[in-house]
Amino acid sequence: MAISRGHRFPIEFDEAFPQGLVMVGEVSPDNEYQSREDRAAGRPTRQRVDETTGKRQWKVTVTDPSEPNAKRASYEITFLADVQPVPTTTEVLPGMRPIELDGLTAEPRVAGNGEFKYQSFVFRATGFKAAGASGGRSAKPSGEQSAKAA
Repeated sequence: MAISRGHRFPIEFDEAFPQGLVMVGEVSPDNEYQSREDRAAGRPTRQRVDETTGKRQWKVTVTDPSEPNAKRASYEITFLADVQPVPTTTEVLPGMRPIELDGLTAEPRVAGNGEFKYQSFVFRATGFKAAGASGGRSAKPSGEQSAKAA
């Protein structure tokens, strides 16, 4: 049985992010690259559309408190939705709020440069879970590894 390249594995939020996620900033459209000539000509920016689902792409920067490597703790998560997803939680600090994701998928990727390559994941979600929807995060024994790359 072969798994095709680019396969997206569904994953539970608590498995991927045992300590949760902190959203930094706001959700924004994931726009296609626009050259200087396009901007000068007044061409409108186009929002990216996911080839698999046909939904519009939105992006948000998050921080994962369970990631031990500080350089890999912050990254972008892509939302696939027709309308802009709205977070269901309130800010704990200006521009920062704890979040939980709904419809989460993980796509394995190789990241890094040269001989310093490592396993990483591209995470996509369909929206935000309602605050407290999971009834609390599951407590895992300290010996278990999360689904993210080390």
